[in-house]
Amino acid sequence: MRAVVLVGGFGTRLRPLTLTRPKQMLPVVHRPMIEHVVGHLAGHGVDDVVLSLGYRPDAFRHGYPDGRCAGVSLHYAVEPRPLDTAGAIRFAALDAGIGERFLVVNGDVLTDLDVTRFLAFHERAGAEGTIALHKVSDPSRYGVVPTDAHGRVTAFVEKPPPGEAPSDLINAGTYVLEPSVLDRIDGTRRVSVEREVFPAMVADGTLFALDDESYWIDTGTPQEYIQAQLDLLDGLRGGGAAAPAVHPSADVAAGARVSRSVVGPEATVAAGARVEGSVLLEGVQLGPGAVVEGSIVGAGSTVGADARIEGCTVVGDRQVIGPGERLDGVRLPEACE
Repeated sequence: MRAVVLVGGFGTRLRPLTLTRPKQMLPVVHRPMIEHVVGHLAGHGVDDVVLSLGYRPDAFRHGYPDGRCAGVSLHYAVEPRPLDTAGAIRFAALDAGIGERFLVVNGDVLTDLDVTRFLAFHERAGAEGTIALHKVSDPSRYGVVPTDAHGRVTAFVEKPPPGEAPSDLINAGTYVLEPSVLDRIDGTRRVSVEREVFPAMVADGTLFALDDESYWIDTGTPQEYIQAQLDLLDGLRGGGAAAPAVHPSADVAAGARVSRSVVGPEATVAAGARVEGSVLLEGVQLGPGAVVEGSIVGAGSTVGADARIEGCTVVGDRQVIGPGERLDGVRLPEACE
C-alpha cells in the first residue's frame, strides 16, 4: 500500500515557529511530527510514502537525505504552484506513478486510526473513496460528514456555522481512494477535495466513511501542538508507555521543576525555574526563577531570570526574553501574528 501525505501548507496558525520550517518538521516529543505520521502508516503495512510538498520542501530533503523516514521509502512531489487539497493529491499521485488504490493522510494529524480495519471496510463497501471520521464537540472548524446506516456518506458540509452542523462526526483527514478519483480532479486549476470532489462523490453514492473511535488530534494550533505532546507524555496514544519528557541531553538543575512538559535537546532549565504544561524546543536557556506555563519557547531562545511566559504564548526561534519580562498570550516576534 502506498500513501500520499499532505505536507504543503504554510502552517500560519503556528507562526512564528513555522517561519523557518514546515510544521510537520516541528518536534513532537523529540521527533519530527512527520516521523510520527509515517511511522503509524508503516505499522499498517505502508512501505512507500509520497510527500506532497509546497512550503519549504528542502526541509524534508535535508531532514531525510537518504529518502527514508521511519523505515519507509519517501518520494518527494513538489507542487509547481498551490493546487489546493484535491490538486495536491492528484499532482502527488501522478508524480509518483500511483495507479492503484492508495491512502491520503493530512500530515498535521496524529491518530491511532486502525488503518488495516479502515482499508477492509473500504473493500467490503465497494467504495470509490472512504473517509475516516472523528467525533468532536464543535464541528464548525471542520468538514462534517453524516452517513447512513451502511456508512455511505449522505452529505459533505465544509465548516458549517456553529450550531448548524448536521452531525458531530468530522472529516478526520485520512482517506482511502481508488485511482478513478484522480479522474475527477481538474488538473488545470486549484481544486478542493472537500468542496468539490467529495460532494460530487456523495451525489454519485460512491463515498463512504468510518469512525473507529480512535485517538485523534489536529496539531495545527499552538494549543493543540502542546496537547499532542502532553498526550504522548500521559501515554494516551497507542496504549503504550508514557514518552520521556526531558531529552537526555537537556540539563534540568536541582531545584528546578518540570511538570507535564517537554524539554528538548541541549536545553537548560536553571535552579528555581518552573515549566508547566509547556514545550521547550532545542537549545532553550531558561534562567533562574523563570516560569513557563502553557506555552511554547522556540529553539535557541533565552529566557532571563524571573521572566514569566504564560497564556499559550509562542516564542519564536532565537529570541531573547529579558530578566523579569512578562509575556501573556502573545506571539514573539509580534509581527508574525
